[in-house]
Order: sequence, then structure tokens, then C-alpha cells
Amino acid sequence: MTHDGLTRREVLQLLAASGAGAFAGTRLLAKAPSTLGVQIYTVRDQFAKDPEGTIKAIADIGYKEIELVYGSLEQAAALAKKHGLSPISVHMDSALLIHGPGAGRDDLPTAIGKAQAAGAKYLVVPYVAPPDRPKDAAGFAEFGKKLQRAGEDVTKAGLTFCYHNHAFEFAPLPDGKRPLDVMLEASAPAIVKLELDVFWTSITGTDPVETIKRYTGRVALLHLKDKIKGAPTALNESVPKETFVEVGSGGVDFPAVLAAADAAKVEHYFVEQDQSADPIASLRQSFKYLTTLT
Repeated sequence: MTHDGLTRREVLQLLAASGAGAFAGTRLLAKAPSTLGVQIYTVRDQFAKDPEGTIKAIADIGYKEIELVYGSLEQAAALAKKHGLSPISVHMDSALLIHGPGAGRDDLPTAIGKAQAAGAKYLVVPYVAPPDRPKDAAGFAEFGKKLQRAGEDVTKAGLTFCYHNHAFEFAPLPDGKRPLDVMLEASAPAIVKLELDVFWTSITGTDPVETIKRYTGRVALLHLKDKIKGAPTALNESVPKETFVEVGSGGVDFPAVLAAADAAKVEHYFVEQDQSADPIASLRQSFKYLTTLT
């Protein structure tokens, strides 16, 4: 509880509702999420060489949750549970959604079943490859409808369906609209949620805090990822490896992000670092920063 009998969340919501300037005040209340997870992509090379040792190292740092990728789902889920990590979400094979089953790809019911068997609660579309990206608003609206149809099936199965952004979704289309907005407008908030990637949002020059506010109630998952201070704006994913840094050491205002996310009732948080010379050490540094926020 806080002053006047209000909970911390209620205070944050009141501050958020009072305007952008209030977010400076929320930094005083910002703290780490109660439970932190890791997106396994961070340790993809280490996992390939030593699956169990890698999962154990993540658990030993203190993380309690993990987000898995479809290609190693069954093995990683079993190891995660063995070492006390809860598999929360799964990044599915995006080609399944875009091109359908075939060429070695599972169909959607199979993907849903595997996510359920892993104990996951969320199924996430993680990426749209450049050749598969629509070229205009009409194309992105149609893609949003495709997300809607898949999301309806996922929802019927008792899971939550999410879309994870990169940078291209913020690049203005010929009519000035942003792909992300078009896609989400073409789908229902109750069916297609958003896994907001703080790094990719920020690298485009977009404020993650304002994006969280705009899609309050729709941002179910958050990727906590930092960019080097002074990083140039980019509207695609071609950024130098050194752009990715540990949470709290770069240019993203994480106290403001976390305060906004808490007020918006974000459900789960995953630390991710796409590039690192020592991913386990990076995850340890990010965890230390996040868990010492007060």
C-alpha cells in the first residue's frame, strides 16, 4: 500500500493518466518487475553447445521465467522446468503464419499443441522477414486480418496470441501511416496482443513509454533490451552488433519504461540481448541492474 490507501499500481495509473510529464514522477516509484524472464535467443549459441548448462546458468542468476523459440521448444522446456524456470511464451515459426504448413513446417494446431505441452501461456509471432513484408497500408491491414484469424484459433485453445515488433513496423508507409498501427487496427485488442520490444521501438526514434501508453491493455509482454547511448536512428534491423548493450547501461530510460509498463498492466518481462560477447555475463549484469531498482 502507499499513501491514502492506494496501491502502488493505482498510484502509477493515476500519474500516467495525468499526462506525459507525470512519467518523471513515476521514476520515483519504478522498480523491477516481481518476476523476470529471459528470451532464450540471447543464449542461442551457448544453448546449442551446452543446453543444460546454459539453462542452469540462467536459473542460477535468479531469473524465474523463460521465453522459448519453436525450434528447440521441447528440449528447452524440459530443461527449464528441471531448473525451476517457468516456460511462459513461445516464439512460433513465423513462416507458418505467412506461408502456411509445408516444407517441414508444422500447421497451427500442432504449434498450439506444442506450446500447450510446454506449459506456455503465450504464442508469439516474432518476426516478418523482409521478403514477406507488405509494401503498403492495404497489405499490412490484410496481414493484421491474418493475425486476427490465427489469434482466434490460439485464443480458443486457451492461449494468448501476441505480435512482437522490430523496427520496420515504425517506418512510415507512403500514406504516412505506421505498419504497426495498421496491423493492430485491423485486429481485435482481445485477440492480438503486443509483445513490445523496447530496443527496436526506441532505435526508430519512437518513445517506448508513449507506445506503451498508446496500447495500454494490449501490451501483454515486454522485451527489456538496451541500446548504446547515442545510437543513430534506424528503421530496419541492420544495426551494428555493438548497438546492443546490457539493460541500464545504455540510452533507454528504463525507470520510465517500467513505471509505464506497470501502470499498463504488462504481464511478463523478458531480458534479451541480441548480441553479446558473453551472454551469460550480460544477463547477469542486466538482472543486477533491474533487481536493484527502487
